[in-house]
This record gives sequence, structure tokens and C-alpha cells, in this order.
Amino acid sequence: MNLPPSYVRKILALPRWSKRLVVVMLDAVLCFASVMLATYLRLGFWPPVDDAILLPTAIAIATVVPLSLMMGGYRAIFRYAGSVSLFLSAKVALLHGFIFATIFTFIGVDGVPRTVGLLQPLILGCMMVMLRVVASSLLNRSITFPWQKTNVPTVLIYGAGRAGRQLALAIRASGEMNLAGFIDDDLSLQSRTLDGIRIYNPTELHTVVLEKQITDILLALPSAGRSRTREIVEQLKQFNLHIRTLPSYLDLAQGKVSVLDLKELEIEDLLGRTAVPPDLELLQRAITGRAIMITGAGGSIGSELCRQIAAMQPSVLILVDHSEFMLYSIEQELKRAAALKDGAGCKLVSILRSVTDEAKMDRVVAEWRPDCIFHAAAYKHVPLVEQNAVEGAFNNIIGTRTMADIAMRHGTEAFILISTDKAVRPTSVMGATKRVAELVLQAKSCNGAKIATRFSMVRFGNVLGSNGSVVPLFRKQIAEGGPVTVTHPDVVRYFMTIPEAAQLVIQAGAMATGGEVFLLDMGEPVKIVDLARNMIELSGMTMAENGQSGDIAIEFVGLRPGEKLFEELLIEDDAMPTDHPQILQAREVSLSSEELGSFMARLERAIKANDENAVRECLNEAVPDYRPAQKQVTLKAVTAA
Repeated sequence: MNLPPSYVRKILALPRWSKRLVVVMLDAVLCFASVMLATYLRLGFWPPVDDAILLPTAIAIATVVPLSLMMGGYRAIFRYAGSVSLFLSAKVALLHGFIFATIFTFIGVDGVPRTVGLLQPLILGCMMVMLRVVASSLLNRSITFPWQKTNVPTVLIYGAGRAGRQLALAIRASGEMNLAGFIDDDLSLQSRTLDGIRIYNPTELHTVVLEKQITDILLALPSAGRSRTREIVEQLKQFNLHIRTLPSYLDLAQGKVSVLDLKELEIEDLLGRTAVPPDLELLQRAITGRAIMITGAGGSIGSELCRQIAAMQPSVLILVDHSEFMLYSIEQELKRAAALKDGAGCKLVSILRSVTDEAKMDRVVAEWRPDCIFHAAAYKHVPLVEQNAVEGAFNNIIGTRTMADIAMRHGTEAFILISTDKAVRPTSVMGATKRVAELVLQAKSCNGAKIATRFSMVRFGNVLGSNGSVVPLFRKQIAEGGPVTVTHPDVVRYFMTIPEAAQLVIQAGAMATGGEVFLLDMGEPVKIVDLARNMIELSGMTMAENGQSGDIAIEFVGLRPGEKLFEELLIEDDAMPTDHPQILQAREVSLSSEELGSFMARLERAIKANDENAVRECLNEAVPDYRPAQKQVTLKAVTAA
């Protein structure tokens, strides 16, 4: 089978109606050939082409073609032909046989042997199936041609289910990979073949990888949870293969699998715990039909809040950010998403403004009257805020106080602060400013006066993939050939995904009564050095360590100013359950209104004087367990260096 590639390209380039017409004509030829062969088998010689041949041929065409049209036989794409389309061809032949046998066997037609009525449908069914198998093999490149690429990856597909089979068809059609086999845990599938490709037992991996020189493993397990994915990846690590995966079933629901759907195995797939499912009733209670404001709308958490909230149909979504580019980007993304829903999105209002500008923000809130404010606007990069303590305190503390006062003044129902685990026993300016921001809201909730606004805080660990996250940095370093830089071999962090973080924030808004700190049960913390090793190995590369050669090394560069070896989520061990099984809440020690007022007056004087030392002293005073790094980095020190 050595069809020239130019012919293949010309056939595939034909318009769809032309290709369907070709298939109809081929089926008509098969009808004639099957009548001739059936008559030959009955008579023992090739008959002349007369009425005894032409009449059965005409009736065969008049039944087969309409049946195929009605049953969708001509809508099938030959190069993707599988068991379904072959079964459809056999079904057409069977229904045709019922009609054909009735006419020529049970009723009878002069000059046409009655056995032809039984033989012809059987022969025609075999011919139709063979035609589609041959066409699929030629057009789908399921056999190796001399002109096919030889310098492409040799891959195994882990998972022989529907997704794996669709991926195999896509690989054959693209010619971008050589498919060597499937791996599957199902004992009933092992040692069998799927579309001519063998299915192996996972215990055979070592032999298969060596014999077939496998370079990549493609995970076609869209329904597998994180724990199962992690188990499989642990099995595969020893082979130093490049591991990629398909999206979830939700992402595959819109159409066929394509080779382009393959993505790098994200490190969040290996968190070691199952993703926390949202409570839809809580989400809708907080959002649907309400006016929602998001400050810091262009940031990592803020933009994900925008996406999820917009999908839940608020009456209006007010986006606030001081970065023109970030605000424009999220606004355009939300508008595109609404356009895909035939314009069924919510009303969007984009406000280019700083949350520290009280007069202007007051006018915005007075005009749009948000029911709920999600306050995500903050400076969060630890080393940068350490170098810019005055600006960090102004944005993170004064900005929060300003928005909280405005919310109270205009009767906003709920105000949710997005906080961080770095606010617990902080060692950095950033962590201390976020803890003071929490104290501001707690004081407003506990001042004894009846207020209309419910203030609450949401505290979580590192968010994978967010701006400033270690994961994009590691990915960039691996792509550049290393080394991967880790601050300390013992650093551990809690991790969660951006969607989990946004859902936690929204659900906390629905459960808040005032003054609570909400946090997610995030499982066990992850060692950053293990995270780096996993990312290197998932890229199909080897570690250079302990004097042994390898592709990429890990380099320890020392803790950054204000950085801790480990983070905590609670100041006191008094977490209580909530309506959501994996969301906890706590009530922590707070300042009185008088104490807070005195502190804020001193902090504002220090900020106006641009006095970094005074700002740090204020933070030490407000947060007794603030333990700054011994070597403090200031903007002046950096400039001098």
C-alpha cells in the first residue's frame, strides 16, 4: 500500500460534498460488483451484463444509498472510521438485505436466481466494510509510509478508553507522533488490540519503553482524580519520559480530541489531594442577581473572581484596578465570554482607580451601590514590599481601611478581604500589612455598634500559577536549561489552585456573619525542592545532583528577606467547621476601635513622612508576633547597592 502523498493531499483537500459524492459512486460500484459476484457463485460463470444484472443492481443502489443517507453513513469521516462507522455500514447492508431478499428470493423475478437475493447482501456488506477499512488506513496514515516523518516522538497512551481511542485517531491523522501502544490497568483489556494497537499491562512498561524506545507518555484519563494521577506519575518517574495529559471531560465535551488538546502535566495535578468541590448553592446565594464589586480585578485572584462571578449572573459586576492594562485585559476577556453566550453576560463596569483614593472611590460606590465587595487589591510580592515598606503599608492597610469605611457608609452588605497565610506570625512587611488589614476589619466588626456591613477575611496559602508564584518561575528556568533556584532545602508551602482560591472567597461571602477568618483545609504542605524535582522529571529531564550528571540542577540561593521556612494558617488553634466540609472558620484576637484609631493615626503620619523605620515600628506595635528578618532591606539600601 504505497499511495503517493500528493494523491492523499488532493483527496483530503476536496470539498466535503465532493468526497461524499465519491463515496456514493463507490457504493454504487460495489452494488454492481456484488450482484455480479453473487450471480457468478450461483451459476459458476460470469454472466453477461443484461437485465438480470442491471435490475438487481438498480434496486440495490435504490436501497443502499437512501438508507446510508438516512442513517448518516455518508457523514462519517473515512480517515476516522472506527467500529461505529463499520457497524453502521453492516447495518445498512442488513436492512438492504431484508428488502433485496424479499424481492428476489421470496417474491422472485424472472431471470434472476433466487439465491442471488441472499448472497448479494452478504457480499455487499463485506465489500462496504472493506472499502471503509482500506480508505481509513490510507487516509489516516495508520500504516507507515516511506514519506512519513521519522524524527517524531514515539509515544504510549495511558488509558484505552474513549479519550485514549480518540487521541490515537488524532495522532494517526496528524503524523506528528508514532503511537507504539496503549497502557491500561483494566485486566480485561490487557494483551488485546485497539484499532490494531496493542494494549499493555503497566507491569510491562519497562520492557516496552526499552524495546520501542518510548520518549513520551500521554495520559488519556480525563476522569482520573489528582490522587490517581499522582500514583501513575510516581510509577512513570523512573523512566525519565516526557509526560503530557488531556484536559478534563468538561473541556472535551465540545468536540473530538485533537493532538493540540495535549497539555503539559500541570504541577497542580499532583497536589496530593482532590480538588475542593464548590457548593453551588453557596456560590449562587452570594452572587446571583446582586451587584458585585471586585477591587484588584486584574490580578491573579481578582481576575479569577471576575470569571467565576460573571458566570453566576450578578446584576452588575464592577471591576476596579489601578493598572490600565490589567483592567483592559480582564474586561475584554469577560466580554468575549459573554459574546460566546449570545450576549447573555452580566453588565460590566470598569473603573480605573486606586483604592487609596477615598473621594473618588466613594463616588463609585455611591453610584453603583454594590451588595458585596471582594477586596483583592494588594501588593503581595514579599521581597518588593520589603524594599518598599511605606508604599506596601499605604496600599495594603490604608487602602483596606478606606474601602471598609466606604462600604459602611453606603450600607454594603458584605465586605470580604482576600488575605494570606503570611499574615500569621509574619516575618515580612507584606505579611504584617495583611495582618493589620485583617485587624482593621475585625475591629470594625467588634466595636459594639450595630453595623449593616458584614466584614470577613479569607486566608489561604500559595496559589499555583498566580503572579509571582514559584511555578511559572520554575517552568521558565527549566525551559532555559536551568538551574532551578530554590531558596532553602527545607522550605515548605501550602498550595491551592486559582479556581479553588476564588471559590473559597465567594463561598466565604455567603457564610460570613461578621469578623470571621475563613480558610481552606489544604492537606499537607509541599516541600518546594520536591516541587522543583517533580517539575523537572515531568518535563522528561533528569536531575543533576550528588555529583551525578543530568540535564538540570537545583541551586539553593538562601531565604529571601522576610521569607519563612514554613507558613501557618491560624494564629490560634481554634478552627471551627462551616457549612462547607473543607472550609474552616476562626475568630481571633483583635484590637479595639480606640486602639486601632490611635495606631492608624501614627501609621498615617509615618507614611506621609515617608519614614520606613517608623512604618516598621508601627507594624511591630500592632502585630506583637511580627518577627522581621534580621537583615531588613529598605529602598535606600537597594538604591545604594
